[in-house]
Amino acid sequence: MKWRGLIALCGAAAVVSPCAAYAQKGALPTIGYLGFDSADKSKDLLVAFRDGLRTKGLVEGQNVTIEYRFADGRYDRFPELIADLIQDRVRVIVAATGTNGVLATTKATKTIPIVFAIAMDPVLLGVVSSLNRPGGNATGVSMYTPQLTAKRLELLAELTPGGGTIAMLVNPTNPNANVVVSDAEAAAKSLGRQIHVLKASTDEQISAAFGEIRNRKHAALLVSPDAFYIARREQLAALCEQYRIPATYEWSFFVKSGGLMSYSPRITDVQRQLADYTAKILSGARPADLPIEQPTRFELAINIKTAKNIGLTIPPYLLARADEVIE
Repeated sequence: MKWRGLIALCGAAAVVSPCAAYAQKGALPTIGYLGFDSADKSKDLLVAFRDGLRTKGLVEGQNVTIEYRFADGRYDRFPELIADLIQDRVRVIVAATGTNGVLATTKATKTIPIVFAIAMDPVLLGVVSSLNRPGGNATGVSMYTPQLTAKRLELLAELTPGGGTIAMLVNPTNPNANVVVSDAEAAAKSLGRQIHVLKASTDEQISAAFGEIRNRKHAALLVSPDAFYIARREQLAALCEQYRIPATYEWSFFVKSGGLMSYSPRITDVQRQLADYTAKILSGARPADLPIEQPTRFELAINIKTAKNIGLTIPPYLLARADEVIE
């Protein structure tokens, strides 16, 4: 999906104002915003990103324009969308896309500054030289720590104290898949639980994975971080409810879409961090000199309605710890 940045009118409709005239000449700096999901599902993220820009004195349509491109949940669209942004001569590309989108963006340009959010170690991925000094044209926010996977498993173990195997849904096309699985297996061992990895990178494979979860009578499901799953959060939530499977997810918007529980960085804060670095780059900073940031706040979200629908009682102490409870 392709959105053009909207340019605000600065004067009466009958007169072309100076602001509009400058915009027509391309005088305003342009940000390219690349999202994996659809535009409609990205509304909250975009509000947070624009709010972050505003705190730095950048207002869309007044002193900056934004070109939006959304992949609508398809990895294969990234090259086309990125090429489009490059052709539009954007000053910086914000890759709010997940691992595959960040890799596609850094492959497409070595000159345009890139600000990314990624759920893995960017040094391990090869997109930066080091966390303190990225050294190239890309920097951003790394949301990956082994403790996040361990915490999500711990929450599932609390919900299923009777034991049993925990299924783990993994997208094998994600470059970080093996790392996340290794983290999960180590965490499960410390909890005295078993992990069964199920790989799915298509809708058909997701359905097959849930059939296996049902047949093997697994106790719960951990959905690994992946943009492909984000775009299918309603489908995943519906399948978990259909098969009455307690599941935990990467982000709170899974829970708002009917998922049971999530533990994650506060995604709106991450968008503001992206906006902060974008503003710094537009002011002359080099990505090579901007250290990789990490989230500062984390949140536990629980959907009470979903718990009731699958016949699960959430312990009161767990509800008391939740930052967001959806009735």
